[in-house]
Amino acid sequence: MVGLSMGEKHFIQGGIAQDLRTDGRKRLTYRPISVETGVIAQANGSARVKMGKTEVIASVKAELGRPSSSAPDKGKVSIYIDCSPTAAPQYEGRGGEELSMELSAALRQCLLGGKTGAGAGINLSSLSIVEGKVCWDLYIDGLVINIDGNILDALGAAIKAALSNTGIPKVNVASTAPSDEQPEVDVSDEEFLQFDTTAVPVIVTLTKVGRHYIVDATSEEESEMSSAVSVSVNRQGLICGLTKRGGAGLDPSVVLDMISVGKHVSEELMNKLDSEIAAAEATMEEE
Repeated sequence: MVGLSMGEKHFIQGGIAQDLRTDGRKRLTYRPISVETGVIAQANGSARVKMGKTEVIASVKAELGRPSSSAPDKGKVSIYIDCSPTAAPQYEGRGGEELSMELSAALRQCLLGGKTGAGAGINLSSLSIVEGKVCWDLYIDGLVINIDGNILDALGAAIKAALSNTGIPKVNVASTAPSDEQPEVDVSDEEFLQFDTTAVPVIVTLTKVGRHYIVDATSEEESEMSSAVSVSVNRQGLICGLTKRGGAGLDPSVVLDMISVGKHVSEELMNKLDSEIAAAEATMEEE
């Protein structure tokens, strides 16, 4: 945790109460966001996202697999986050492992829905090739490079940007294979289908400091939080996932209000992120 003097703590809390944070932002204002796509050549899609001083990278790798028996008409997605030891001193060794596990679990909850894939922000049905036999397995890996608060939102944005950058190879399935055998598939090296990210949500974390809550908290602000609620919201304003951290309990009415504020803020974040992704893709094409 960030070590702050009593005076610094009062300054942070007082500023938030007056809707004027230490860096000049209002309670519901994000720091500058930048996106760079195609940063890992070996991946099917990748992106680097910076929110203020917080910096993360996400990559997507697509491999052929076999669908699970419980969801034969869907592909599979796995998410794993790694925390660089240089991201912050407290995350060296065991601390980094615990943070990686916490972030991976939170992202799965926010993006992948229930065990059956119901409510998933990523359309698993679009990954099916031959029902019950062949599908795409997407491996989403994230790396936290530098930490200055709000890691979950930054990782959610990086995953959305990486998926926007992802090209899935076109697959031709042999029609002569018997129904009880595994079909032969031909994976193209030249034709790729753009992954559809219209339903992929953004993640908005509301951090409660005193009586108020803020978005895009810095590490110093997070050190003063009592609890935080992260809500993933898609373009249609639908909730795809919800997760809470912090020891303090929250009244249900407060949670509902935080969700409502999160939905409102998500629209602005989605527009900003889509604009940054489009600009990054345009830069890639020019190069």
